[in-house]
Amino acid sequence: KAEYRRTLIQSQSARTVCAYLYADACRDESTQDLVFASHNIICENGVILAQSELFSQNNAVLADVDIERLNQERRRTTTFAQCAAGSNEVPFRRIQIDFSPVTLCGKNAGLLRFVDPHPFVPEGETERAVRCRQVIELQAQGLAKRLRHIHAQSAVIGLSGGLDSTLAFLVTCKAFDMCGIDRKGICAVTMPCFGTTDRTYSNAVSLANECGATLREIPIADSVRLHFKDIGQDENVHDVTYENCQARERTQVLMDIANKLNGIVIGTGDLSELALGWCTYNGDQMSMYGVNVSVPKTLVRYLVAWFCDDLKNQNEKLSAVLRDILDTPVSPELLPPENGKISQKTENLVGPYELHDFYLYYLLRFGFSPAKILYLADCSNLPYDHDFKLKWLRTFYRRFFSQQFKRSCMPDGVKVGTVSLSPRGDWRMPSDASAAVWLEEIDRLS
Repeated sequence: KAEYRRTLIQSQSARTVCAYLYADACRDESTQDLVFASHNIICENGVILAQSELFSQNNAVLADVDIERLNQERRRTTTFAQCAAGSNEVPFRRIQIDFSPVTLCGKNAGLLRFVDPHPFVPEGETERAVRCRQVIELQAQGLAKRLRHIHAQSAVIGLSGGLDSTLAFLVTCKAFDMCGIDRKGICAVTMPCFGTTDRTYSNAVSLANECGATLREIPIADSVRLHFKDIGQDENVHDVTYENCQARERTQVLMDIANKLNGIVIGTGDLSELALGWCTYNGDQMSMYGVNVSVPKTLVRYLVAWFCDDLKNQNEKLSAVLRDILDTPVSPELLPPENGKISQKTENLVGPYELHDFYLYYLLRFGFSPAKILYLADCSNLPYDHDFKLKWLRTFYRRFFSQQFKRSCMPDGVKVGTVSLSPRGDWRMPSDASAAVWLEEIDRLS
């Protein structure tokens, strides 16, 4: 009955959004007719936090129950609220709980539960492969539905040779296969400019050719220089205008090609970039359908790796290209290279994506405060010290609030996980919301 018992307890705790503590009789109870398993379980909202081994001698189990997490879940779960409406008629029995720190052997036990440093990415290889397959299927199904709905036979995508555009391109190929549309209808456009390196250019070209898409190369340097002249921008001044002019020129090219082909522009930006606002407003922020909009950067890498492993026995050349893309530093490539190599590395500018994705998950999924998120980060095995995490936590909140205006008008895109920043359902936030309260709390953590 062990598995059945676990299922019952998980189901009940999930249904009532509560913590469920199951205390079993121990193995030393009477065995006249049956044997008790000493199976003790602590479950929180459908997730088993701790359980004893069956028939163990020392069967006490200990775990942390996150009360705030349960309260947040109850606030957002409408079915629970409806059931709780008549709770005045229910004779609850209230039990007082001591919330002082747990001590073991006279010492503060600290946090006992496991805090996953990569909450968007399953830890086990088998489970991770299943998750990747499911996410890719959802992305492709979402795009396939849109293609069928508008009777499109073509799609346009800017292919940079980076992770995000690679994933969006591979998903587009899968969607075209689902719809029975020739992949030649996928117009992959590479638009080299001031920051493009030979490595990313070569990978973009190889990727399009190996997948059977139609490749177009449109250098945009001359167009951008003409635009600089029109607006009075000095090409030697590498400021935000210098960078954004390139991003917007690329978007204009893609949109106009889509009009000519009677197709749609596939967006490549991911969830982490939208959270940080690491995109150009009316540039790469805009498309006609975004397939990566709810995929965090930490998961993007594993999704591309899944394609790489899946294709290695079918097309070793394509698999090799994907491996090289996985090894390429994340960069928008808007600043000139140094010695032929990428000079603008995103994580040097905005911080490690594994940190930002950790912060993003606990903010969006549970609405935790900066203090609690930092505490959880410190309890995880993220490879950074406290001050480093605090520094980028401030950056995360500052950017997250200030960049909402970009998310308020983001294109349609399929939701593939538990969190999304869509302004039409999952994340309703005013563009002029103030981060002051959150930043003040972070200052107190210093």
